[in-house]
Amino acid sequence: MPSWEIFEHYCCEHPEYREQVLPESVTARVSVEKASTLGWARYVGSSGHSIGMKTFGASAPLKELQKKFGFTPENIIVAAKEQIAKAR
Repeated sequence: MPSWEIFEHYCCEHPEYREQVLPESVTARVSVEKASTLGWARYVGSSGHSIGMKTFGASAPLKELQKKFGFTPENIIVAAKEQIAKAR
């Protein structure tokens, strides 16, 4: 989702679009944000999982930071599989 503001504005005018993009029946949700996870709960729901930075001030080579904050493909796959298993 490139812009929450544009998404929300469009959904206000076209509520059926929100249901197409984020169906209420789908509870297995994962967000990946290379910044703060703040705000993603409204899109992943209370049972969803947000991958992102929950602290600030970390300094290290990029690959180390990606591992530290869970931005690896392997971690994202694990989170998605866990969400699917919980939703079943």
